[in-house]
Parts: sequence; C-alpha cells; structure tokens
Amino acid sequence: MTVKRATSSSAVLSWMPVAAMTVVAAADIVAGPGVGFLPLVSLGPAFAGLVGGWRRTALVGLVALVLCVGLGLYDGLFEERRGFTAMASVAGVTGAGIAAAVMRGRREAELASVRSIAEVAQRVLLRPVPRTAGPLQAVVSYTSAEAEARIGGDLYEVVASPYGVRVIVGDVQGKGLAAVETAAVVLGAFREAAHDEIDLVGLGERLERSVARELEGEKFVTAVLAEIGPDHEAVLLNYGHPAPMVVRGDGAVDFPQPSSYALPLGLGAHGLEGPRPYRVAFAPGEQLLLFTDGVTEARDSRNSFYPLSERAHLLVNPDARSALDALREDLMRHTAGPTHDDAAMLLLRYHGHGKGKSVPVG
Repeated sequence: MTVKRATSSSAVLSWMPVAAMTVVAAADIVAGPGVGFLPLVSLGPAFAGLVGGWRRTALVGLVALVLCVGLGLYDGLFEERRGFTAMASVAGVTGAGIAAAVMRGRREAELASVRSIAEVAQRVLLRPVPRTAGPLQAVVSYTSAEAEARIGGDLYEVVASPYGVRVIVGDVQGKGLAAVETAAVVLGAFREAAHDEIDLVGLGERLERSVARELEGEKFVTAVLAEIGPDHEAVLLNYGHPAPMVVRGDGAVDFPQPSSYALPLGLGAHGLEGPRPYRVAFAPGEQLLLFTDGVTEARDSRNSFYPLSERAHLLVNPDARSALDALREDLMRHTAGPTHDDAAMLLLRYHGHGKGKSVPVG
C-alpha cells in the first residue's frame, strides 16, 4: 500500500511540469496578450528542476522555450520587448533548475552511498541467529523504520555457551552509523563474555564496562539479557528495556517484570545499583519473545499502540519462522506501512530436544 502511494505521488510530480505549461498555454491563448501569462511558462522547468534530473530539466526547458516562442509569435509580442523578456525568463529559470537538479543528484548519491555502507555494516553486525541452540529454536525479525530506510541501533544475538543458551536484545539510543558502531561494541562484548562469565550478572557487568568506555555524555543502550538452561526456566536481566513476552502452552500470555528497574547500559557510572536477575518458568511447548520498543510503541492512524498481548495467538503456527512472519505482517498492517522506529523481534521456542547440550553457533 505504501509503495503504491509513493509510486502515485512520484507519477504526479513527474507530470507537474507538463501540466503547468499546458495550463499556462491554454490560459494565454484564451486571455490574449494583454493579460501577460507568457512568462509563467517558466513554471515548467522550475518544477522539473525540483523533481527531475538535469537532463529532464534541460528537455523541459527546451520545450518551454519553444512554447514561449510559439505563444509570443501568436500574441505578436516580439514586436516589443515582452516576448524577449519572457524568453529570457524561461532560459534563466531553466539554467537555475539544471543547477539545482545537479546539486540534488550529487547529494542523493552521497546519501545513498552512506546509507548503503551503513546497511552493509548492520547486516554484517546482525548476523543470522542459529536455528537451534540447546533446547531452543530461534528466529528473528528486523524491520527498518520508514524514514528513508534509516539505520538504527537495534541489536540481538543468541549464543550457546557452557552455562546455557544466552540471549540479548537491545536498542541503542540514536540512529545512523554512530548507533551501528555502538551496537557493534555491545555485541562484540556479549559474544565474548557469554562464553567466559559464569553467571548472568557477571555478563551484564562486563557489558556495562565495555559500553561505558565507548559511550560519551548521556548516550545509553537499553537491553534485556536471558539465560536458558536445562532447568525449565529463564533467567532475565533487564537494563531499562521492555519486558519480554512469554506465551504459555495453554496460550496464556505473561510479561514478567523485574522486581526493581535499573538504568540502561552506559549509565551505570551514576552510582545506582545494577539490575537484579529474576527467574521465569520456561518449559517445553512455551515461547519467549524478546523485542524492542519499536514493536510496542508502533501506532496506527488513531495513534493507538500495537496490542502485542492480543496478537500472541498469531504465534501458534508450528513453524517458528512462519509464526514470527505472521506477527510482523500484522504489525505492518497496524501501522499501515513501515514502523516509525526500528522494530526487532527474537522468538525462542522451547522444543525440548537436546536438553543439556550446547549447539555451537554457526
């Protein structure tokens, strides 16, 4: 739907120069030479310079100049200076439109290059999660925001460690390459510490130190860490991030909250106590969905938030990938297009196979 609207808008804009010159020519013929519509023919190349490339602008300018000569002869304006003044106006506006089109084209090329580099960096950074890790199935969905495909700092990772399957989902403050760079720091530290730290608190403290060294000022990263072992429970550590959703085997939905809230990563230097781990029952046949606030804060045309808890039934599909795709498509329908913030979702299913074993991440 959004793509169709964008295509329609582009088509309307592309026809604006022709429409403007047609209207001016018709008005000039009907009104006669006394009204002075002829200089308005320059609206054609003016609009072309705003929406088209320099070649198209030059072509429209040439057509406008020919039209100006034809109307000038029809009105008998070349017997005085008005005809030549109108031609000079068209030529001047055409030149300015060509210059504007060239400058805009260069800026768009530079922006596309920077965005492409950022997108490649983000794809390398957010590598595919393993399909299975220990007793879990894992699938992920990442949706970029609509504003010119902005690159954001949503991050996720699944690591099968000697201490259980460890997961992180987070959201870096800000957008662009700076956010991607910060996400790289967090994920690099997580991937290493997940194998080394015995408990989740030590892992979180390691991340805090890594982020604090890299971030400046009031920048921060919200994140939730999870550890799933063979004991049919998940240990969670929440750094100011939305609580994950647990879907029980009977379809009941729960958003387990921490006993106390902690500051995001990067703000630990303020001297407050870090988050405390809390345990949540998580057994075979159940699902754990970790997500960023781009999901729950997505709004529809009436400014209503996405009702995630009411959409848990979409995850009943036996195929985890299809289930998460259905949830993502429903989110897109809710917002009538891409979300206004990046939206990441990581779905973990406890299938019960390979309990107690660690499957290396590929």
